[in-house]
Amino acid sequence: MPRMAILLLLASLTATASAERPNVILVMADDQGYGDIKAHGHPFIRTPNMDKLYGESVRFTDFHVAPMCTPTRAQLLTGVDAMKSGATAVCQGRSMIRREIPTLANYFGDAGYKTILSGKWHLGDSYSHRPQDRGFQEVLSFRAWGLPSLASHWANSFINEEEPSDSYHDPVLAHNGEDKRYKGYVTDIFFDHAIEQMDACKKAGEPFFLYLPTPTPHTPNIAPREKLPYYERIKKERKVDLRSDYYGMIENIDDNLGRLEGFLAKRGLKENTILLYLSDNGTQCSRAAAIHNAGMRGKKTEVWEGGHRVPLFVRWPAGELKHGTDAKELTQAQDICPTLLNLCGIKPDDLYTQSGHDLTPLLKGRAWPHANRTLFVQYRTGGTAWNYAVAMQGPWRLVSGKGLYNIAEDPGQKRDVRTEYPERFQNMTSAYDAWFKDARREFLKTRYIGLGHPESPSTVLYASDWEGSYCDNPAGLKASRGKGRWHVDVIRAGRYRIELARWPFESGKSLTEGVNPNGNKPADGARPIAKGSLSIGDQKVEMDAEKGDRFLSFEVDLAAGRQVLKTMFRSADGKELCSANYVRVTRF
Repeated sequence: MPRMAILLLLASLTATASAERPNVILVMADDQGYGDIKAHGHPFIRTPNMDKLYGESVRFTDFHVAPMCTPTRAQLLTGVDAMKSGATAVCQGRSMIRREIPTLANYFGDAGYKTILSGKWHLGDSYSHRPQDRGFQEVLSFRAWGLPSLASHWANSFINEEEPSDSYHDPVLAHNGEDKRYKGYVTDIFFDHAIEQMDACKKAGEPFFLYLPTPTPHTPNIAPREKLPYYERIKKERKVDLRSDYYGMIENIDDNLGRLEGFLAKRGLKENTILLYLSDNGTQCSRAAAIHNAGMRGKKTEVWEGGHRVPLFVRWPAGELKHGTDAKELTQAQDICPTLLNLCGIKPDDLYTQSGHDLTPLLKGRAWPHANRTLFVQYRTGGTAWNYAVAMQGPWRLVSGKGLYNIAEDPGQKRDVRTEYPERFQNMTSAYDAWFKDARREFLKTRYIGLGHPESPSTVLYASDWEGSYCDNPAGLKASRGKGRWHVDVIRAGRYRIELARWPFESGKSLTEGVNPNGNKPADGARPIAKGSLSIGDQKVEMDAEKGDRFLSFEVDLAAGRQVLKTMFRSADGKELCSANYVRVTRF
């Protein structure tokens, strides 16, 4: 056979194989509670597209995540417990997955899929931890927890007095690492990007893995303006205390889900696309929890049921799933990774030891051998026993190692029954102790930020990723009193420029300036920075700050290898003020 004919045959076989492989769309809302969906019994929220998807899906009614953003995202993308991946908190050095653990994007990319992130990442913002470093080929995102966060572009900050922003309209987003202004409402922008990318894949005959984690309904509570009147009317008519903007953000997600569904149907993609919809933790809104929380106690950040049980809808028309039914078994975020790999026929050579189990039997209405397993949720920075944790076994919940609750009989977790069921209490305590001993070893392994790699010769380090004080939001940036350090891995020895800044480099603000968004005098957050120091490895250098300096610049020779990088700003009399919130490291 002529070579050209062989090539054409191979191309045809590749196109056929690609067409047969299912696409995957993983939509995850940020801070939407289990009860914040009409199909889950909410009295007035408008979610017609979520309700329709509910009717067309396998619904997991006892599905659990972490009570906070980053650990859920790490569990979802790796299939590994957050304690074992190291990503247990939203900042303070705990927002990054260890590099040796692959993500779903790595697995799908290696299998020939186009991997797309359109939305929130929150698993590290410096080289070797960004989404483009973790398997995503096409990325539209933003840094840290949200648009006004410390690591986000200065144009998105609502403490930016030069260019005031509400953060969710006309934001600056990072497209494949390059910051760019986009017009419109932030969630609409991410769905636009996702649809554009899927359309390109359809035209190219390329299967895709799309991760679409919305930034809403997370704070700041800013909804499209047209969504507010309905909820304001409900507030008056029903005399109920509610946040119109919170519900408006969810309704906007629902609108975009409808747009997504319309696109899939129009382009002939619906039948062979696996679509999942879930949330990353319980509701962030206390008022929403008080109105309807599906009978559960607790909300975001809490290890009560309402903090970590969330919706999960799964639909794949061509996959012979048991659509329109409930899967009532106890399941969690770590199960998604092995499930998707199995459904798509992906068998990675480098599959990391999974904490989760494949849910395919439940999706197809068959018996599942893991129904009686014990699950664990633990998050935050402490990493000590039961800080903060819950063990789950069937309907039983052992909260913080102290209270035992049976949610089948007591869904609101009002009655501690540990004295009535001492054997159950001891059994679950022992199971947690064994799991924790293993998980703790992994938790203690350090995660490093890479410096000087040819793919990223210049890297910015953010206070939101340092190990030290909590410093993750506009208030912390304005105050600038935090102190921390970064664990770094110098990939190439050589001469480096290291620049220390108190404000974002793009802000143009000097080290000593404050902010004045309300016209108050003197400016809020002015700091008397007169000196700065840098310590990395066994080197320590200092420098005086001149009036108007926006950052201090040091040049040092660095040996290759793992080191600790620390900084400090001081007053004229030598008093320690804060570490540099931003450090830019560039190899010459």
